Amino acid sequence: MVFMGDRATLLETGRFVQRRVHRPDSKANAAFGGDAAVKSETTDTPETPETLETPEIIRTTETAETAGCAATAESTEFTENPGSARIGRSAEARGASGTTGGVESPESAESEARHRRAADAGDTASMSVLGALLLRRGDLDSAEPYLRGATADGDRAAANNLGVLLHQRGYPDEAAAWWRVAAVAGSAAAAHALGRHYRERGDEPGAEYWLRQSAEQGHALGAYALADLLEHRSDVGAERWLRAAAEQGHREAAYRLARMLDRSAADDPHDAFGRPGSGPGGRGADRPDVLDRIMARRDDGPVAGPATGRVGEAEQWYRQAAARGHQRAALHLGAILEQRGEPKEAGRWYLISAKAGEARAACALGFLLRDAGDEESAAVWWLRAAQDGDGNAANALGALHAARGEQQTAERWYRAAMDAGDVNGAYNLGLLCAAQDRTAQAEQWYRRAAYAGHREAANALAVLLLQAGDATGAEPWFSKAAEAGSVDAAFNLGILYAGRDEDRAALVWYERAAAAGHTEAALQVGMALLHQGEEQEAERHLRCAAGGGSAEAAFRLAGVLDSRRPPPGPPALGEPMPEKTECEEWYERAAEQGHRRAQVRVGMLAAARGDVDSAARWYREAAEAGSRNGAFNLGLLLAREGSEREAALWWSRAANDGHGRAALRLALLAARRGELTEGRRWCARAVELGPAEVAERAARLSEALHQELTA
Repeated sequence: MVFMGDRATLLETGRFVQRRVHRPDSKANAAFGGDAAVKSETTDTPETPETLETPEIIRTTETAETAGCAATAESTEFTENPGSARIGRSAEARGASGTTGGVESPESAESEARHRRAADAGDTASMSVLGALLLRRGDLDSAEPYLRGATADGDRAAANNLGVLLHQRGYPDEAAAWWRVAAVAGSAAAAHALGRHYRERGDEPGAEYWLRQSAEQGHALGAYALADLLEHRSDVGAERWLRAAAEQGHREAAYRLARMLDRSAADDPHDAFGRPGSGPGGRGADRPDVLDRIMARRDDGPVAGPATGRVGEAEQWYRQAAARGHQRAALHLGAILEQRGEPKEAGRWYLISAKAGEARAACALGFLLRDAGDEESAAVWWLRAAQDGDGNAANALGALHAARGEQQTAERWYRAAMDAGDVNGAYNLGLLCAAQDRTAQAEQWYRRAAYAGHREAANALAVLLLQAGDATGAEPWFSKAAEAGSVDAAFNLGILYAGRDEDRAALVWYERAAAAGHTEAALQVGMALLHQGEEQEAERHLRCAAGGGSAEAAFRLAGVLDSRRPPPGPPALGEPMPEKTECEEWYERAAEQGHRRAQVRVGMLAAARGDVDSAARWYREAAEAGSRNGAFNLGLLLAREGSEREAALWWSRAANDGHGRAALRLALLAARRGELTEGRRWCARAVELGPAEVAERAARLSEALHQELTA
């Protein structure tokens, strides 16, 4: 029975010891070079689109303002250099600002005292600097008179900062008035703040005007806010301004630009039957693609698109944002790297993102560790992700416990996955109940997952109903699952129609499943086409099925090829043994998979080449597996080699299984030995089994033996 999670559908068996681990990242650090990566990990602020910001505090004489914002990822501080044109600094620069742990350095205190004396003496620039310093410190009462004084003297930075102060005090309209003054005077930061103000009030034309003023002056936050507004309206100009902000180091802009490039490079996979997220995709128990393993959150779309199109450029922007501490960018970067076959580098970024609190990264890191053989560490990261609400990780933990036989614990985690909104949890509960022969509960969970759009649950539900004799109830679920893309359901629907002798409808579904790579469906299509005389098209499907590992398809493909070649004659004396043909290679492939008829055929071809040893080996394998033709042919070889006693044993086995020629051989053997009664018994058996030619010869021999007995 298969236990499915979204990424790991069947976890390998092994002992999982769940215990409290205080530092689950130690092994991951060692495995993925985490120590080198921690340098770029910063305290991450919420990364939702910046719809509400605290306006930035700027300094006096300004030719360009920083791309900072106190409440966003690139929050700012002011500098103490009165002549500096760039007032803000990003959070990465903190720690070199003259204060440590909230204690002012002597240089900072001396500088503030100097500005205070100058401001009290009426110096406009010092009033602006001192007001900004006090505002940044949170001393609004002391900052306001200095800012008002500098604003009255025409200082645009003071006007902007006065707007910030009033905004913080809850006077947005008055703040907007001062921002307008500063923006008209050329302050990009004030234009940005004013644009945000208008957008919050629903005045999008006014917001766009001022945000565009800010963005066109090179203000990163203005460019980002303008892009956010344009993207909200599905305006193609959004990419240009996201790029402009990203090029100035705005990490959220870099991330959203990467997402935009990613989405344009990949089609969003939404199935007709409401397939949730990436879903299991009908992959059975095999290891799914990396993108299927990371469930996307509703506000974030797919984690990463295929490695085509503009994803190369997207990777660069993910990398820039991740290097600046953006946890979801690190997650997406890790997904791209893992898909490209660089698990160690992917693990490094997953580790950074997971440490910053990204549950999906912790889940993905767990799978990387599991694939590397460290199941215990993987379980620790899955536990962390599951406790943070990641349904995929909860499914993985459930599968671990199910593999250990801890059904109750597995059920608890599957329920946790379901509670987290992961429909795989209900499907896995159905599988768990089915494995315990709790059919009623299995049907309940399958039905719940199927109603939620889980196509493999719909297929499993249909199988369950069919096994219970409810073909009428099973058919619509097979249809829904097949229409949603379940390959197994399409094949099962073909079987259902074939059982009703609706061969045309069955072939349609077999063809659909075969087109999706279903091996047995390709075999059925190939056989149907052979019956219709379409040998060339049949060969194509048989090759697909044989390449997928079907022994029967390999045997039938070999038969098609065999029918096209003339029968080989015995090798001439002194000639080298002929090479194996393609048809013999396919026969051998089927034979190696245990196909008894293929084993007999390979033995016959080997015998025709004069390779008696190979022929005997294949005949013996087939005979021991229950093939009566293999037993008969092995007896012929042994008789030719003079081992009549052993030959008789194999002929007896074949005759008892219904082989008429073997019974005739035993009758002849008994006649030569003078065992007339035994010979007549085998003759009677040969007459009974046939075919006609054998029956006729056996009847003549029986009559001769009868005359000999009565003479």
